[in-house]
Amino acid sequence: MPTYEFRCKACGSTFDVKRSMDEASAPAPCPNGHDDTVKLLSMAGLGGQANAPAGGGGGCCGGGCCS
Repeated sequence: MPTYEFRCKACGSTFDVKRSMDEASAPAPCPNGHDDTVKLLSMAGLGGQANAPAGGGGGCCGGGCCS
């Protein structure tokens, strides 16, 4: 089950909520009892290969075989 990060606008605390993707946008109450929260954008799982080598990958247009 995915974990979503929320921040409380009232007290500034940040907290995680595990819920299904269908409920991802549903409001989440703050553990301190506040209701004014926002879901944060998480970058987890969005990283690519930062150290991937540059250059052609082969094939007709990527490997330099086209004249």
